[in-house]
Amino acid sequence: MKRRNNNSRSRADFYARKAQKENFPARSVYKLEEIQAKYRVIRPAARVLDLGCSPGSWLLYAAKIVGPKGMVVGVDLKEVNISLPVNVRAHVGDVTAVDDLLPVIGSRFDAVISDMAPATTGRKDVDAARSYNLCRAALDTAEATLAPGGSFVCKIFQGEDFTAFSDSVLVRFDARRIFKPQTCRKDSREIYIIGLGRKK
Repeated sequence: MKRRNNNSRSRADFYARKAQKENFPARSVYKLEEIQAKYRVIRPAARVLDLGCSPGSWLLYAAKIVGPKGMVVGVDLKEVNISLPVNVRAHVGDVTAVDDLLPVIGSRFDAVISDMAPATTGRKDVDAARSYNLCRAALDTAEATLAPGGSFVCKIFQGEDFTAFSDSVLVRFDARRIFKPQTCRKDSREIYIIGLGRKK
């Protein structure tokens, strides 16, 4: 067990060093990179909404994919304190207050991506419930802003509400995928639910 923990920590340190070398503020960028490589959730010239965008790694990565003809909009309770490309806007706001967000962020996004996670307590049931509530807010935002055919990516902690949330994504999209990037820590309960092709 100790060896496995050491291996997991070593891998995490590797990706943290890689992120620093490549000028990303967090190692989470490589999770999105894996998702993008497998499912192509973000396309050139697309409009992307990044929920829980701080410290900004997903913003920077998405901006590279959409290019100068695309736009990435981020929302987080915390301010993003890095230099952002001209095709990125970051707002301080509460993702759970969808109606308040809409006048600020706009609509008709081609992809809604969320790497949000709750402040953890150490109690798996509580943390999973808090994660589910954030995921519901992310899906509500996607329903209000995502164009037909668009994609949805959402991180969730596995718990008793996991199946219900996964099924609610399947109802709204042509296809649903469940994916755990290799860059996730082995002992992490986080997993990503991906909706492809938002139904009209």
